[in-house]
Amino acid sequence: MAGADRDKNRLQAFGERYGLQAIYTDGLEMLRKENLDIVAIATNTRGRAFLTVKAAEAGAKGIFTEKPMAHTLEEADRMVGICKDRGIPLCCGAITTTHPSFERARNLVRDGEIGEVYSLETAGPSAQHQGWCYFLNSEPAWVVGSGQTVRKDGLSDEFNGQGMLSTRDGQIVHFRKGAPKLRVSGSRGEITFDHNTGWRMWQNIGTMDTPDGDQRPVIVEKPWPFPQFLPPYGAVYCLDDIIRCLEGDLDEPKNSGRRVAMALEVEIALKESSRQDGARVDLPLEDRSGRLNYDWFR
Repeated sequence: MAGADRDKNRLQAFGERYGLQAIYTDGLEMLRKENLDIVAIATNTRGRAFLTVKAAEAGAKGIFTEKPMAHTLEEADRMVGICKDRGIPLCCGAITTTHPSFERARNLVRDGEIGEVYSLETAGPSAQHQGWCYFLNSEPAWVVGSGQTVRKDGLSDEFNGQGMLSTRDGQIVHFRKGAPKLRVSGSRGEITFDHNTGWRMWQNIGTMDTPDGDQRPVIVEKPWPFPQFLPPYGAVYCLDDIIRCLEGDLDEPKNSGRRVAMALEVEIALKESSRQDGARVDLPLEDRSGRLNYDWFR
């Protein structure tokens, strides 16, 4: 185990906390000298693409980074590309999606517990804390967006409007203000998630006659199967996903670099659509210089 930080005081505190002798003020020196299996990159956003590439070139078997993943699509492309080429699982941020309950939710959807999926709904694309793209079956095809406004402090320019996404196989995702963190609606019910209540599921169990002779569906809430979401969530789930990938039990981390890069591209495309008064924007974007700016502490 080893650690690197340019701040000598923080580095010393880190070394003392974990009993490390292998500590460096130069991360590249650490990568050259240490034979590291898993590398965690907790720099600010600007340095993450560069260090991810360097860690992959140094032979890391797994990499996880803090969120957000990157500023630009080009940076995300580099991170995802080198890890794909070398078979390195890449997890980009400890977010709610890394919790095991999300895997349970996706399996319930795939097993038909809510029937044919009609749509997904979420409050916004939030490329640095998304969960909706974990439930997509194919790549995004196009988006429309509106309502992007400039934040008064002039720092973050993440998408804050509303919009819609269609995937190549016709899945629809609505980005709607006031929506829960995630809602998946199907022909026989729906599941929802938010941080306070965790996961909930409703199913259509039949029909009932109404006084005027019509029929209406009978929808009941079903108990959520283990595991239920419980905060806090953290890097331990990122590490678990990476280890499962290395052991062959998982194809990619739940919050994989590929999925985060997908959400980043969707968010940038929604901004562009809003700039064009809601015009359809097809994906993938040709211009890979598109970027998101985040608050100073990112």
